[in-house]
Amino acid sequence: MRRFDVFNGDADGICALHQLRLAEPVHAEIVTGLKHDIALLERVDAAAGDAVTVLDVSLDRNRTALVRLLQRGVSVRYFDHHRAGDIPLHAGLEAHIDASGLACTSELVDRYLGGRFRIWAVVASFGDNFREAALRLAAPLGLDGPQLGRLESLGQGLNYNAYGFARDDVLVQPEELYRIVSGHADPFELLEREPAIARLESERRADLARATAIQPVRVSPAHEAWVLPDARWSRRVMGTFANWLVTERPGRAHAVLAPLPPGGYTVSIRAPVGCATSAVDFCRTFPGGGGRVTAAGIECLASERIDEFLAAFAAAYPAS
Repeated sequence: MRRFDVFNGDADGICALHQLRLAEPVHAEIVTGLKHDIALLERVDAAAGDAVTVLDVSLDRNRTALVRLLQRGVSVRYFDHHRAGDIPLHAGLEAHIDASGLACTSELVDRYLGGRFRIWAVVASFGDNFREAALRLAAPLGLDGPQLGRLESLGQGLNYNAYGFARDDVLVQPEELYRIVSGHADPFELLEREPAIARLESERRADLARATAIQPVRVSPAHEAWVLPDARWSRRVMGTFANWLVTERPGRAHAVLAPLPPGGYTVSIRAPVGCATSAVDFCRTFPGGGGRVTAAGIECLASERIDEFLAAFAAAYPAS
């Protein structure tokens, strides 16, 4: 029997798999990618009797490949917090899906494991901008303020590394970053012993400083839109910048756009909890859009649709 671990190469996907493999150490073939590499199940060449574990990639975007694997006789265990749509009913599928927008995938794994490696769910929650959830998960762990700060920086650094259009945009390839993380059961040991992690934090802060120096193209009491320059750093930092905007300007919707080398723009959207239009519902009105309730994106927005996009964004998140 062959095993496959399929996961998003961001903080949540990496920490979700790390928890599982700390609890269940088995050899598996790794299938991962950058943040926008969502259709990962298409890359899995599994056969009857094989086992696939999927973490932090949209079931809705992988439905066809998932059904094909199940029909071949592959068993699939699926953990995710993105919009899933209808979940296939099949004896070979074990689904742990929660699209409420209140928990990241690593928290779902934490529930599955009964909290055995909860500190990694804390790291992931910080990285995926679920700060309240991170603090809630951390409460029974007895961590002090400086320790929480270090875990928050770790999560943000892991998440920052996942953004980018091409692999040349990122500082550490996602497969390698997972291997670095998976070598340490203790996140504080990881922080102390791995120079790559320190570099991610340093570069994240530098890129964020560049982004915050730019002026928005649209501003209202209810929403803001930003267009970053055409540069590797801007594609790398756009998710971090969008999360920073949520913290600095809560209650507003935020759109961050960065140019893509082939043309068009990649888009990150953040929407307040409880607003009439969720981030994922807004993004799904454009081709290649998806995500979750409060954080979503569009893979490639055509350049000629920028004005249309900005008008639709303002209409979706109007001032009250």
